[in-house]
Amino acid sequence: MQKQLEIKYQKASSTNVANDLAGRHGLVYARVSSKKQETEGSGLESQTGRCLNELRSMNVPHARTFQDSYSGGGDFMQRPAMRELLAFIDANPHKKFIVVFDDLKRLARDVEFHFKLKYAFKIRDVQLRCLNYNFDESPEGEFAEVVMSGHAQLERKQNARQVIQKMKARLESGYWAFARKKGYTMTPDPIHHMLAVPNKNSDILAQALEDFARGKLVRKVDVSRFLIEKGFLKKRPWEKYTDQVTLILRDSFYAGFVEYPQWDVARRQGHHRGLISPATFETIQARLRQNNTSVRIRKDTTEDFPMRGLILCSCGKPYTAAHCKGRSKSYIYYFCQNKTCNFYGKSVSKKSMEDEFVTVLKRGKLKPEIGKVIGEVFEAVWKEAINSLEKQDEQRGRVIEVLKGELRGLTERASKASNDRIRGVYENRMEEVSQTIENNLGQATNDSEHLFTPYKTALAKATKLIKSPYSVWRKVDAREKHSLYYFIFDQRIVYVKNEGYKTAEIPTAAMLFEEFVVEQPDYVHAPGLEPGTRCV
Repeated sequence: MQKQLEIKYQKASSTNVANDLAGRHGLVYARVSSKKQETEGSGLESQTGRCLNELRSMNVPHARTFQDSYSGGGDFMQRPAMRELLAFIDANPHKKFIVVFDDLKRLARDVEFHFKLKYAFKIRDVQLRCLNYNFDESPEGEFAEVVMSGHAQLERKQNARQVIQKMKARLESGYWAFARKKGYTMTPDPIHHMLAVPNKNSDILAQALEDFARGKLVRKVDVSRFLIEKGFLKKRPWEKYTDQVTLILRDSFYAGFVEYPQWDVARRQGHHRGLISPATFETIQARLRQNNTSVRIRKDTTEDFPMRGLILCSCGKPYTAAHCKGRSKSYIYYFCQNKTCNFYGKSVSKKSMEDEFVTVLKRGKLKPEIGKVIGEVFEAVWKEAINSLEKQDEQRGRVIEVLKGELRGLTERASKASNDRIRGVYENRMEEVSQTIENNLGQATNDSEHLFTPYKTALAKATKLIKSPYSVWRKVDAREKHSLYYFIFDQRIVYVKNEGYKTAEIPTAAMLFEEFVVEQPDYVHAPGLEPGTRCV
């Protein structure tokens, strides 16, 4: 009797499974944890093969395969193929699917996201079939699933910890442990295992870094253009490389050091050969600080408190300001809010701080012989920018002519097409070519209107500001004063109550420019000689 019941139950279960699979389409999901496993191993192919065999054994037609090489940790929606799989299901709401995958770890190696992904399939009426695990909706089955997904999460985090520990140890030993840096190639070495070695393009980058340090390349955009023209960077609009060039300029790796603050690895001498000297690197950092445009400007800047936030107390904290009521009228004072400061709560009158600041500005003038050079320096930058734009326009013009020729050919072929399908292909390509031509024309207009015209206006203001800071300062409002402040001074300056400004420690733009000219004697022409047309 018992045996007959078991046979009856097995037949009923088989019938239910068969009925539930009826009309479903099979989707295969395969995943490996890295691109290296994808290119050097056969994990994706073997997983896909096993899943296809499973679909054939169930007599379920195969609809599509999705393959990922993204790490399994974290949000499953960050995996490209998993996003595509869910989007494919959503795009076919009239169809029923079953998703087959190799192992529970391929679904997710994180308890939270394992069940979130499982729920995402459930609300779409999608069945899951794992080759190495049988899903069971009972309380015991759910507990087992929690344990297995929890073990996968623990294993993933332990592996990540071991990798980080090894990489950190490598960094602490003076070796770069991540992807290769621009200008270097990671090369096997019998002593160092893998060593960053300068490649054939390193000389171009070294020259760019040296030229920026010396001031031959004045701005970050000049560095970007130089690297593009020399082929170090791909021929894309220079503004696309602003962030990348900033990172390169700030990277001590190119001076022969290794550091990684995110893992508390302080700067140390590396085993690789640097492209520039440590002294050149420090010069670059000083120039970047001087040209710092990311300094936060206070939103509550007013004409009443133009110096608030700009001037430091002797304790290193910025002065704030406020209106103070007297017997008959209101007064404005600056004061330090640092409770540990000796001057905490002691006010400085608006007149004292601002009048003495004006005195400092008036002293910040260029020497006459240096002032003659400033126009030539900026003119050299201007000519370089114009020259670069002209080259880009020429290249863009050649591209547009080629595209126009292709467009004429496509138009002719479309008119002679034998059927609508072929004609549609030609017309789609014609739209793409037309859009590319329009983009190139728009880029040319953008370069002309939004790059060089404002720069020429700023050139006159910058020249005047360096020659005589006070003459510009007195004409602008409080908010623009905050912007100009970081152009005039390399850093916030210190005011000490009863003593005034520490003028001996104030690095002004005029002083920095004079130092630059002294270090670059080529800019100063010998007496009686006609200056050349180019300075760089």
